[in-house]
Amino acid sequence: MRDSMFVSQAHSSIGTGDFLKPVPNRARFQNEDYYIWGASVVRHENTFYMLYARWPRKMGHDAWVTHSELAYATADDQLGPYTHGDVVMPERGNPYWDGLCTHNPTVHAFEGRYYLYYMGTRGTSKPREYWNFRNNQSIGVAVADHPAGPWERFDQPIIDGRSEVENTVCCANPTVTRRPDGKYLMIYKAVRKDNTPPFYGPVVHFAAVAETPTGPFITRSGTVFDAQGVDFPAEDPFIWYQDQRYHAIVKDNNGSFTPHGLALVRFVSDDGFDWSLSDEPFITTPRVVWEDGRVQELLHLERPQIYFEGDRPAVLFCAADTEEGRHHSFNVHIPLG
Repeated sequence: MRDSMFVSQAHSSIGTGDFLKPVPNRARFQNEDYYIWGASVVRHENTFYMLYARWPRKMGHDAWVTHSELAYATADDQLGPYTHGDVVMPERGNPYWDGLCTHNPTVHAFEGRYYLYYMGTRGTSKPREYWNFRNNQSIGVAVADHPAGPWERFDQPIIDGRSEVENTVCCANPTVTRRPDGKYLMIYKAVRKDNTPPFYGPVVHFAAVAETPTGPFITRSGTVFDAQGVDFPAEDPFIWYQDQRYHAIVKDNNGSFTPHGLALVRFVSDDGFDWSLSDEPFITTPRVVWEDGRVQELLHLERPQIYFEGDRPAVLFCAADTEEGRHHSFNVHIPLG
């Protein structure tokens, strides 16, 4: 079985005939002064552009909620090494819905233009307080003719985190793919207001559909990636359409979907709305197998994003950290083949 093969050989199926391969040492993006968290890559001409989130290391891990900004890096090879270019979404002021913090980048090329989906937030507390900013999160999109920008941002989010219809206090982690009918499917994370503040909960996922990449996205009733009796089973989905089915890589927070505990797992769907675990759902626990033979156990392996060469999944980009206390983080680029 492939699950047992992963345990013995550190390889695992993505579910489309692809396997996690050993990672070259250059396939890692890190900065000593910044936390690096999450990467989404597109190719423009002969250059690879990584859109990623960062925030000052001196502020600690939780500052992703209050001080994150989106930037880009470039490379001549899809695996790297990547070199930082510039910040593409600097702070633009508290009057804007995304004026003080941007996070969760996922970038796509649709019909000759680039679309950058992300979480944005702001807050009223000084100094910036975690829950005040977390509970103002919404989802937006920016548009550009080039991955380095300039990126056109909008004055309103495309998914408002505060929704009376869905009974939510905030939303984040958008993932988008184009449907066979030409419409656009988004899956996103939201926090319901059923439980006690400031965390609220449960944490759920919704599906939304739009006619164009900029929306409006209409959220469908019902939730996806649920686990009975668990308030926070999953997060960080990445979706795509291939071989007449929708596929998703999802972070299983606590072993709700496989016996492996914290892991990346795979879901499939015929319509993008009704999701079920794949026949072989397990992808990997938090670990990296390096090309020199080292096996590095990680604290977390999150924010999965796939770079495609044509229709072929080529690289799995993930965010990672290694230490209790989460004193630093980096992106790792895992080849598929």
